[in-house]
Amino acid sequence: MYTIHLKNNKSYTCDESTSLLRGALNNDISLEYSCLEARCRSCKVKILQGKVENLQDEEVLTAEEKAQGYVLSCNVVPRSDIVLNVEDLDIKLPKSQVTPSKISLITPISTHVLKIVLRLPPKVDFQFLAGQYIDIIRNNNKRSYSISHYKYENNELTLFIRNYEGGLFSNYWFNEAKVNDLLRLEGPLGTFFYRHNEACTDIVLLATGTGIAPIKAILEQLQDNPQQLTSKKIWLLWGGRKKEDLFWEPTYDLHSFSYIPVLTREEEWQGARGYIQEIATKLPINWNTAQVYACGSEQMIQNAQTLLIQQGLKEEYFFADIFVAGGNSNKN
Repeated sequence: MYTIHLKNNKSYTCDESTSLLRGALNNDISLEYSCLEARCRSCKVKILQGKVENLQDEEVLTAEEKAQGYVLSCNVVPRSDIVLNVEDLDIKLPKSQVTPSKISLITPISTHVLKIVLRLPPKVDFQFLAGQYIDIIRNNNKRSYSISHYKYENNELTLFIRNYEGGLFSNYWFNEAKVNDLLRLEGPLGTFFYRHNEACTDIVLLATGTGIAPIKAILEQLQDNPQQLTSKKIWLLWGGRKKEDLFWEPTYDLHSFSYIPVLTREEEWQGARGYIQEIATKLPINWNTAQVYACGSEQMIQNAQTLLIQQGLKEEYFFADIFVAGGNSNKN
């Protein structure tokens, strides 16, 4: 058993067969993470002292980052005591659990997107933070889906699921799934959630496609807590190719809320055109005191982070949930 030390003087124990991230979560220490499969960069940490062993190649890290001591906490196991250059999130995340569920509703909301409602057993106390996701487990495979709402009511979870050609679960959802089908789910998972900051003047929400799901949940949380929004402006930029990709209409009674839909391939479109991160730079946002919450493709998020930091955004105020392509556990 090894001791893992954090930057803010907290520590936890971790055995040689458990990843640094899983060891932290097992000890109620909350570190940033998303995919759990070394395929995004959310759990990147820097090792100051100690030795670790990789579980698989960390392809998403550059050679320069690896040389500087960066690793993915979900993908390394300790081989000595470790000192990490990272602080915990100073929040107790809801405990993840595996539970059965039944499909209670399947509704097409666009050509390529379904609204799926899952009902959990009455005795299951499923607590989650707005922005977190679940894994659906089927035939020993997992697929990740963000919860699209803030409150857990009537033992139900609602998901937005896109049809991807060759997608691991797409054929099931769009051709085979029936009401009352029994599914297992694991969750809640991830650390994509709203971080209240009194000094923040602008809350910028970026989403592409079904990446709107956790953003919608965060918006519902903000509407439910108006006292947190004094003197703050909220900006929502949601991008797609065609009008049908924007399958949901945000109607919130929020203080100083601006919604900018953005399309790239709609000929009869009079609104904003292009990429949401580029449109964002043209808005009257005070980037020095802004927070950004971005959910969508890896390319959009990496580009947005680089571009908005150039505008003056502090790197630690860029929060993202990447929908990685391919594999077992991608989010829709």
